[in-house]
Amino acid sequence: MPDTSKAFKKESITVAFMVEHLRTAAGIDIESVNDVSGEDRLVTEVDLHRPGLVLAGYTDLFTHQRVQILGNTENRFLQHQPVTARRKAFETLISFPVPCIVLTVNNALDGEMVDMATRQGVPVFRTPLQSIDFMAILRDFLNDQFALQQTIHGSLVAVYGIGLLLVGKSGIGKSEVALDLVERGHRLVADDVVIVTRKEEQVLMGAGTDLAQHFMEVRGLGLVDIRAMFGIRAIRFRKRVEIVVHMELWDTEEEYTRLGMVSDTFSVLGVELPMVKIPVTPGKNITVICEVIAMNHLLRSAGYDPAEVFAKRLADHIRSRGSDMPARMIEYFQHDYE
Repeated sequence: MPDTSKAFKKESITVAFMVEHLRTAAGIDIESVNDVSGEDRLVTEVDLHRPGLVLAGYTDLFTHQRVQILGNTENRFLQHQPVTARRKAFETLISFPVPCIVLTVNNALDGEMVDMATRQGVPVFRTPLQSIDFMAILRDFLNDQFALQQTIHGSLVAVYGIGLLLVGKSGIGKSEVALDLVERGHRLVADDVVIVTRKEEQVLMGAGTDLAQHFMEVRGLGLVDIRAMFGIRAIRFRKRVEIVVHMELWDTEEEYTRLGMVSDTFSVLGVELPMVKIPVTPGKNITVICEVIAMNHLLRSAGYDPAEVFAKRLADHIRSRGSDMPARMIEYFQHDYE
C-alpha cells in the first residue's frame, strides 16, 4: 500500500540557521569571528570544501557553493606566506560567493583578512573542534536537512524500542491509542503530523514538526502537552520508523491475516515497510495489540518467527501421522469381517 502524500526536499538553508542548529541542537562550540550574520547566505550542498588549492592560486575547479573549511593545513599555508601574498590568496577565496568560512582547531585570521571578509559579506566562524570531527557533525546535519522527506498523517510511538507508525482515516482513534501507549510507559515521537526522512537506502527516520512537537489533539478533550504531563521519559524527538499499523473499521468483505503467513507492506519514500492491518471494533484493545506487534517484531529480528514455527510444527505433525498410515490401515482392515 503506497502513501499518497508527496515527497519533498529542501533546496537550501541559511548559514544563520545552520550555525544556530550546531550551537543548540548539536551542542557545538562555534563563535562568530566577524559581524556578518549569514541570514542572506545560502547553503545548497551537503558536501564541504577545503580550499587549499584556491589559496595556492588554482581556481578552475573551485566548488565555491559549499561551506569552506580552513583547518591547520590551510591556515599554516597562509601564515607562511608574506603579508601581501597572504592577503591576495585570501582575497581570491572570498571573491567567490562562498556561503561562509569556518576556522577549525581555534585557528585565527589576522585583522585585515577578517575586515576583508566583512566588507565582502562573508560570515566567518571559529570552532575548537578538529577539522575531521567538525566536518563529520556538519555533514550529518546537512544530510538530514537535504534528505528526501515526506509528511504523513498519523502518530509515531516508540514501543519497546520499535518505531510504530499508526495510520488510518481521520477520527479512527490513532491519537487515543498513542496516548494509551504513553500512559503504559512508551514514548511519543509525533502526533497528527509525522515528518519522515530517508537517511539511507532502507532507513526512515520520523520526527514531529517544530511547532506541534509532542502536543497531542484528543477529540472531545483538546490539546494535551505530553512532555509537561508525563515528563521527559514519555517523549522522543526522533525514531526510526520500522512498522506501520494501519487502523481501519472492520470490513466484513476484507480478508484479515490470522496466521501472519502473508505480509502486507506500506511504501514510504520508496522503502517498503512491513504493515499490520488492525480492524477496529468496539471493545477491542488496540493498545495491547500494538505492544504485541512490537514484541513480535523483536522476536523476528532475533530469528524467531511464530508463524514459521507453527507451520513447521503442523507440517511435522502431519508427516508423523502420515508415516504410519499404511500400518494402521492394515490393522483396521484386518478386523473388517464380512
